[in-house]
Amino acid sequence: MSKPAARPIPPFDYSQPPGAAALMHPGSVAWRIYKNQIALAIGGVAAVLMEFADPRIRSGVWDHSIYPVDPIGRSQRTGHAAMIGVYGPADAARKLIAGVGRMHAKVAGETPGGVAYKATDPELVDWVSATAGYGFLTAYHTFVSPVSEADQNRFFREGEAVAVLYGVQKKLTCRADFFAMMEGLAAGFEPHPINREFLDIIQSGKAAPTVPRFLHRALARAAVSILPPLIRERLELGREYNLSFADRAAVKLIARLAERKHDPASPPAQASVRHGLPSDFLWRKRPEQLRLLEGLGLEAA
Repeated sequence: MSKPAARPIPPFDYSQPPGAAALMHPGSVAWRIYKNQIALAIGGVAAVLMEFADPRIRSGVWDHSIYPVDPIGRSQRTGHAAMIGVYGPADAARKLIAGVGRMHAKVAGETPGGVAYKATDPELVDWVSATAGYGFLTAYHTFVSPVSEADQNRFFREGEAVAVLYGVQKKLTCRADFFAMMEGLAAGFEPHPINREFLDIIQSGKAAPTVPRFLHRALARAAVSILPPLIRERLELGREYNLSFADRAAVKLIARLAERKHDPASPPAQASVRHGLPSDFLWRKRPEQLRLLEGLGLEAA
């Protein structure tokens, strides 16, 4: 099957139309976590590694997408879809996710080991969704700010609104659900040179050439550091990917700086305005956020 051609990410105005609700509530844990681009970058790399542990997903991505020739662009488009799912108007999110579903419905093949797969296999759809949620949450919790157990569980439950649109059947309600799913799939996990190739691309700095290369290397190692030990062992990502003390300090610094930086043009800021909230709503302290939500008649999630 021929691979799709690379395509640019279309511009999207998250501030329009005024009043259009998102699939996620402005007071949700997801709105708080997804605003931090460093946590998303780390969590996204970790999610890809966890997905690629399964040869069916790895083959599906490598053989049927532009990932081998444009991994950065493909990752950016995945991030764009995630942003619309959380911050975009619900109608726009449904439309985009339906388009993703149509593309996935065409993806089928056989792994080098002779295992047949379809991108729409429920087991694979469930695992892809689970790795994204685990990756983003764990990256934020580890490098930005601790997330209470209650809020972690709420984060997983909130994700159901988007997960059902992707066709997820086993919806996570807590971290224990993620680990149970991982254990059920673990027998099929395996190492592959593609994983190291992917990490080499991340460490190269091609995604953001103006950012010092040592930071790209630190972010890649940060992603490896939050992998469940079982998956890291199966992928054979050894000590050369350990996060040093200096790496960890650098990652935490830039992640916490990103947490304080209010960008009026960013999806979370524009989405806040669309809901009738201040552009810097998500950058305010929690008590003030609750007062703003109550003032608009939006009960906190």
